[in-house]
Amino acid sequence: MTSFVPRNASSTLTISAVSAVAAFGAALITAKAVKRSRSGSIQWDIPDWAKSYTGDSSKRYSTDEEMMAVAVELSRRNVEEGTGGPFGSAIFERLEDNTCRLVSVGCNRVVPMKNSGLHGETVAIQIAQDKLGLYSLRSEGGNYELFTSCEPCCMCLGATLWSGVNRIVCAARKDDASAIGFDEGPVFEKSYEHLEKSGVKVVRNVLRDEAAQILRNYGQIGEIYNR
Repeated sequence: MTSFVPRNASSTLTISAVSAVAAFGAALITAKAVKRSRSGSIQWDIPDWAKSYTGDSSKRYSTDEEMMAVAVELSRRNVEEGTGGPFGSAIFERLEDNTCRLVSVGCNRVVPMKNSGLHGETVAIQIAQDKLGLYSLRSEGGNYELFTSCEPCCMCLGATLWSGVNRIVCAARKDDASAIGFDEGPVFEKSYEHLEKSGVKVVRNVLRDEAAQILRNYGQIGEIYNR
């Protein structure tokens, strides 16, 4: 069993194994840091270039396109910087005036961190929960939304369900990821229906063309690590 290391205020996280979601057929097991220690703890972090995205807490976003542009840009830069796969995510808090502020970002870190659980969505979720000190983002009445550059795989759908977000907005479709060789696992329309019934609103196809083009470009040069 992975040991705990005390949580701190930085964007480097500590987390134990997280429950599986039977309906989606996947489990999320992730933890903190970039290398294994003798105690058995696991550490990881987002790239330095990605940390700059959440530096301006005063910036406000008004449209889905503005917020999705952040997730899509994260996916593009992650490929260009050689820091992971072509998937980016961001979590926003919806405020009383219906504008949003950026809370956390995540990008796929599977290959560089040698950790199959570090998908863009799971990284953004864990950073947000660590930052806010909440295991469920809705536990204190907050209104948080997950924007992702591609429809989630089965693991990330499970993570979305338990994360406490009230809304998930997707750019590229599962078919776009599958077309370049990624296996997204057992994801069905009933999976999304389950999210909706659990209070998570689902929106798709926001900036799909832009996100799908990044996937196609990656398919020509990048490693397809789960086929």
